Amino acid sequence: MVRKLGVLKTLFRGQLSLVFALLLLITFFSIKTEFFFSYPTIVTIINQIPHILILSIGMSIVLISGGIDLSVGSVLAVSSAILGVLITNNWNLIFAVLGCLVAGIVCGAINGFIVVKWSIPPFIVTLGMLEVGRGLTYLITNSKTQYLGSNLDFVFAPLLFGIRVPIIFAVAILIFSHILLKYTPFGRHCFAVGANVETARLSGINVKVVIFLVYVLSGFFASLAGLIHSARLSSSDPNAGIGYELSAIASAVIGGNSLSGGKGSVFGTLLGVLIIATLEVGLVQLGVPEPWKRVITGFVIVFAVVLDFYRTKFVSSSTQNMG
Repeated sequence: MVRKLGVLKTLFRGQLSLVFALLLLITFFSIKTEFFFSYPTIVTIINQIPHILILSIGMSIVLISGGIDLSVGSVLAVSSAILGVLITNNWNLIFAVLGCLVAGIVCGAINGFIVVKWSIPPFIVTLGMLEVGRGLTYLITNSKTQYLGSNLDFVFAPLLFGIRVPIIFAVAILIFSHILLKYTPFGRHCFAVGANVETARLSGINVKVVIFLVYVLSGFFASLAGLIHSARLSSSDPNAGIGYELSAIASAVIGGNSLSGGKGSVFGTLLGVLIIATLEVGLVQLGVPEPWKRVITGFVIVFAVVLDFYRTKFVSSSTQNMG
């Protein structure tokens, strides 16, 4: 038992404030609403976060490397659209899923190639891909929802006590990403590039390859999220993923991933996702109207960015003083 607690402490090191914030939200909504602190609510929160968690993990890796990916919502949508069109046209399910995943990889590869080839700011490149992806989604689906029937029911099948398959899949992605970032040369290179590109280059790191692979990985994760999203709804919605890039950025930044690069943790991102999901479900149970929900969530995002600014400034000042 002590050993397990030690492992958790290591994984969430530096995230105690986030754990406290999450517990504070849970306590508040438990007091204010009748049914929040209940097993059905917990299951609801757990089952609704897998696709956002996977998107946010991809975003975290991009932020750690010093970039940003505004296209993840649209890449999710176009991957989902390709999946839906292939299935409704009676393609083999395996090929349809492969088509979905390849679409995400291709979109990510295009983002990464343009960023490294012409040194265009990733904000501009991925903003362009956001529009391209959304337009392609409408063209592919003819702006109509593609109903998948029961083809993907197994993906969203319940496992135990109402918990469904995607959360297990998302946790596997989380663990894989943690190992990738902390225990592989690629992960260390991501942190190095995000901290200082020129220093990383002088250290012998192939910066262009690292940045390219980061965006490929982000696109791949977005397509995985699209697969899960489609399975959850049993359809491919051309409007899927709108605004998801903001949720992914917010979750990553709340989780301690710096917008300046070189710092972050996917386990912090998990806490960021849980905080936002808890906030959304709690506001629903309080009966808060949708416009006010968006206002409150928006303030949380702005607060997270401001907090990141002062956190980065404090770390920078501390480093200079030590020097």
